[in-house]
Amino acid sequence: MQLDPAALRVIEAVARHGSLTRAGAALGLSQPAISYQLRRAEDHLGVALFTRGRGGCLPTPAGDVLLRALLPALAQIDAALAEVSGLARAPALRILTDFGFAGLWLMPRLARFRSLHPGIEVQITASQENRAPQVGEVAIRFAQQGDLAEGAWLLMPERVVPVCAPEFLDAQGPLDTPALLAQAVLLHLDAPAEARWFTWAGWFADQGIARPRRSGELGMNTYDFVVQAALAGQGVALGWLPLIAPHLASGALAPLGPEILRAESGYWVETRGAATAAQAALADWLRSEVRHGS
Repeated sequence: MQLDPAALRVIEAVARHGSLTRAGAALGLSQPAISYQLRRAEDHLGVALFTRGRGGCLPTPAGDVLLRALLPALAQIDAALAEVSGLARAPALRILTDFGFAGLWLMPRLARFRSLHPGIEVQITASQENRAPQVGEVAIRFAQQGDLAEGAWLLMPERVVPVCAPEFLDAQGPLDTPALLAQAVLLHLDAPAEARWFTWAGWFADQGIARPRRSGELGMNTYDFVVQAALAGQGVALGWLPLIAPHLASGALAPLGPEILRAESGYWVETRGAATAAQAALADWLRSEVRHGS
């Protein structure tokens, strides 16, 4: 059962931006055009791919199945198209990272880097693969120090605090202790058994509590989906700082505490081979952004 390639781009944009309006703006289409394309795709497949509500569009279980294959496939296609079209141009600055870091931290700030360095072409490849960079690439990877090649440097350590939407907290009552949090509905970032980041099981273990995942709780395979679900009031998420700092500053998410810091884990910057001038400029800019808390 095949879909029009344009429909696949619409599905990816709705998932990435969390709303039909923002997806339309990203694709240069009107909101009704996005809605029409999405409805045709869902009719063709015979299932709903997203739930629409006040908090935006969130993938259904069927949507999650499709997106797990679609997102990395489109990312690889985009990277290949960019590589082919760029063969006659100067090498671009290629940045590899995950969807959460790209969407929540890097993209809102990237215009500042581009205004400082208008002559540098930037290509971003987002993936959950977390692979090491090839020559000419910069990887911003969530990892632990022992996982990385010599010369990698820590951009931001792992700082985690439980968060939820204020309306969820109002409905649940106080959630200011780990014991109370253990009774709440949790939002999970799906992770392999050897995950290098905090899962809810690891966070509760740090508090001396055994709290396994419960039937009926929501699990997602990318962190930006977890944040969207938290903003929509669907449960409590683990909030990685500073990825969610803007939502805390605006009051859209409330911290529940306590915050945990693991200095050996976090987002690391890794390159392979001698750094190019563009890679050095990126490194200076990244350090400046983190240093000034931008």
